[in-house]
Amino acid sequence: MQDRHARHRRPDADPHRRPVDGFRAASRDRFDRLVEQAIASLPDELLSYLDNVQITVEEVPPADPLGEGDEILLGLYQGVPRTERDFGEGLLPDRITLFRRPLEARARNHRELAEVVRDTVVHEIAHHFGIDDDHLDELGWG
Repeated sequence: MQDRHARHRRPDADPHRRPVDGFRAASRDRFDRLVEQAIASLPDELLSYLDNVQITVEEVPPADPLGEGDEILLGLYQGVPRTERDFGEGLLPDRITLFRRPLEARARNHRELAEVVRDTVVHEIAHHFGIDDDHLDELGWG
């Protein structure tokens, strides 16, 4: 696409442009730092129970991974909640995946993006501890 001065403009769907309805972190490294800061902001007592949890970032969620409708996931916990484990049971690491693009779409600036990332980290860690969405709603974290 060219504008009237014959300069090339990126089309609206270009993934490098700031989303119309959100705030895009300048780079994947900066987004990863927001995730690290969110984790570091948690109490040490809580972090000591996350020894077998892998936290990763992907750009977008898979299409309806839970088969629960048209919701766009911000994060996903995969594993066996601590409340459902047998003592001494050997398990693969639990996995928390954060989805960068949907998180960015929820924020209008860097501060809001940091908040929504932290809220999502807390939400998914709560699932690791066996707290379901209904109880998270009661606690004000839903």
